Amino acid sequence: MNAIIMLKDDHKTVNGLFRRFERAGPKAHKAKRDVVDRIIEELSVHAAIEELVFYPAVRAEVPRAEDLTLEALEEHHIVKWTLSELQTMDPHDERFEAKVTVLIESVRHHVEEEESDLFPKVRAALSTTRLEQLGQQLAEAKKTAPTKPHPRMPDTPPLNALSAAAAVVDRVTGAVIDTAKSALDVATPGSSNGGTSGGRSNGGSSSAPRGGMGRSRSKPGGGSRSTARTAPAKAAKQVAGTAKRTTTSAKKATRSATKKTTGTAKKATRTAKRATRTAKQATSSS
Repeated sequence: MNAIIMLKDDHKTVNGLFRRFERAGPKAHKAKRDVVDRIIEELSVHAAIEELVFYPAVRAEVPRAEDLTLEALEEHHIVKWTLSELQTMDPHDERFEAKVTVLIESVRHHVEEEESDLFPKVRAALSTTRLEQLGQQLAEAKKTAPTKPHPRMPDTPPLNALSAAAAVVDRVTGAVIDTAKSALDVATPGSSNGGTSGGRSNGGSSSAPRGGMGRSRSKPGGGSRSTARTAPAKAAKQVAGTAKRTTTSAKKATRSATKKTTGTAKKATRTAKRATRTAKQATSSS
């Protein structure tokens, strides 16, 4: 896919989420929190792939686009700080809606400048084939991009390749949280898959036997209380096991990504040093 088309599609997706937030009622706290979580993920991925693939190519290949790209990077930086604050903010907080509103205004301004000023320059300077190549690179980068904001990380090459390590941690953390939520849903009485409160239309036939049937010394309903007590413990054990496995995988992936990035940075430093020596020699000889 053409790189510009892909990035515009991302813009449309994010704007759709903005509209969902704006349409939510004043008391729709949970709905707004869910939408903001989606916004954080979409914008984090989008910013990362632009910084890894698109902006470096634009700076190297598109004439008179340097200032626009630097401004875009600064706008990304501000947006990522706002996203990082929204990650942990309670949707009931009096500043929550105001902060999201400012975020929406900032991103819409950024998108307008990018689509009206930067993209036309890129389209005029690069061939269709080159835009298709960049589109493929963006699609690949999206598969492993961070899903959370990292405003303190470098946003230009070669050190922004460290985002690969951050992405691993983001995705592992997300997997652990999803597992924990699923386990707690199972453990919570009255959940969708049965429980001691709410019951079922068939009289709760799948819960513990009533009247101590099969458990001669149990009191009526005792089996249900026992299950309710042990379910959270089993859920906690399951979450702990998943967290341990995924954390180990994250550490391995992080070490690998860091090693590769460090190697790239060292190569770039050696190249810069050689270029500096060559320039000094040329100056001396002249």
